[in-house]
Amino acid sequence: MAIAKAERLMNLALCLLGTRRPLSKRELRESIEAYLEAGSDDSFNRMFERDKDDLRELGLVIETVENLDGEVGYLARRDSNRLPPITLDAEEAAALGLAAKVWQQARLAGAASGALQKLRAAGLPEDVDPYEVHGALEPRIPVHEAAFEPLMLACRDRRPVVFDYRKASAAHPEPRHVEPWALECWRGHWYLAGWDRDRGAERVFRLSRITGRVRSRGTGFTAPVPDVVTVRETVAGWAGEIADRSALIRLRSGAGYPLRAKATEVRELGDGWDELEIPYGHGLDAWLVEFGPDVVVVEPAELRADVVDRLRAVAKG
Repeated sequence: MAIAKAERLMNLALCLLGTRRPLSKRELRESIEAYLEAGSDDSFNRMFERDKDDLRELGLVIETVENLDGEVGYLARRDSNRLPPITLDAEEAAALGLAAKVWQQARLAGAASGALQKLRAAGLPEDVDPYEVHGALEPRIPVHEAAFEPLMLACRDRRPVVFDYRKASAAHPEPRHVEPWALECWRGHWYLAGWDRDRGAERVFRLSRITGRVRSRGTGFTAPVPDVVTVRETVAGWAGEIADRSALIRLRSGAGYPLRAKATEVRELGDGWDELEIPYGHGLDAWLVEFGPDVVVVEPAELRADVVDRLRAVAKG
């Protein structure tokens, strides 16, 4: 689902959950920015009906009643939209706890709060706390990369961006001109997928390697946005998660825990080194370079050569 539509549905759900009286289409249109920008009445009506149907498909119980002025009004009573008691095991609770943290840096909460403030000005009861309402719907996650928020907004607004990016095998960053498609978190790191204008191809960028400020460019997209953006599959291939071979490496004792987690066999060699067998695919050389002098590739010879080439490129830089 596009971010703009998700934000609009979130705002509509918050408005319907935050009111104690039915709200007419007119009131909802005046309270939600996306509806104000819809243009003609016909465009707004079609958008509103689709949004209402989508929320009902997602499980929100929306009542349709007539208000005192004879207009049709809408509301979502909280007692009709409460989940029954849920019992989770430890793994399920951990997974939901992580998923529930995803949007702390996003702007959805601010926009939703603004819509509720408009409703309060129009007569929303003072004892309805907007933070209590949207707090139940707004997940949170700490995002440390400064590039996250400007890139999220650029994905939402379909705006090209420029940023300096340092590859794993390079000593210095280079400017990249990108049409951003999607952001996704994988194994604790955030990645951006988009169209690299300089290379004329789809690329995935790790946010922690973006240096400096992300700058927007006013021109529109030049490449079509795919229906499905496979960020995780691309990164998994780079990291050797899609494995079709086996590698033998030596790893310094007490180092490289992500590599140890992938190993099918670990043998202690003594003198502070262990020997690991790990399955791998395309891109493992770039990952091994990140461990620096703590890793030595024994075989295959082509993987060892790729790692050496990358290390030499970094040394030259």
